[in-house]
Amino acid sequence: MLRTMCQWSLSGLAALLVAAACVPRVQAQFWNSSAASAAATAVHIEGNVSILRDSYLWAVNAGDRIQPQQIIVTGPDGYAVFRVADGSTFEVFPNSRVTFRANSGNWRDLVDVWLGRIRVQIQKFGGAPNPNRVHTPTAVISVRGTVFDVSVDPSDETTHIVVEEGEVAVEHRLLPREGDPKILRAGEELVVYRNSPLSAMRRLDRGRVLQFMADVVWQILVRTPRLPGGGGGAPGGVPGPPPTTGGGLPGDTGSTPPPPPPPPGN
Repeated sequence: MLRTMCQWSLSGLAALLVAAACVPRVQAQFWNSSAASAAATAVHIEGNVSILRDSYLWAVNAGDRIQPQQIIVTGPDGYAVFRVADGSTFEVFPNSRVTFRANSGNWRDLVDVWLGRIRVQIQKFGGAPNPNRVHTPTAVISVRGTVFDVSVDPSDETTHIVVEEGEVAVEHRLLPREGDPKILRAGEELVVYRNSPLSAMRRLDRGRVLQFMADVVWQILVRTPRLPGGGGGAPGGVPGPPPTTGGGLPGDTGSTPPPPPPPPGN
């Protein structure tokens, strides 16, 4: 009886040791799989696009993987398209600085925009919502499947949101108790000021819609392969984007006008 119990104890201990040895391997496989799904792939690069690592800028090339918490920086001619595992994409325009998945504990937090402009397209899963969030210094933008632009003015951290398709919910990041989130639908825009509650939404007028469409066409032309003998600073000698009035944010190619003046008293 005693011998049987000892044999059972030894065999059980051996099984526990084998299981314990397998745990790190399983955890490593899970981590590697999770890390792969958390990364973003650079699918298109134009001009000066880098990631900030150890206080140095390292060039990003098409096909490179961007890991969570890495900072993406674009120069005056920089433009990039990144794709994540679910097929969603985000475009980073010139003179921008963003952090990819800054919150490592929640992969739904897609991008933090510190300055400049991005364009986000969130894919749906078989028509089902796909919740993601974009953060700026003054706003939190929640999406379930949509296309929208976000611009941040580096001078005062004002956030400008324009929705192309679907809808987004916008909350003030610094004044979260000031009313319910604003719901923006296709063709609407909202400006979020640092020290003011969320203002009313605005519909894009016809002139803004045409300018926005022209800018989208220009970005499609920018993304075409460069042709031999091209000139004028654009692929294949394509002329520059149509001029805009009133200036704009750094890196803006025309779709985002300067925000209106803040309400009185701010």
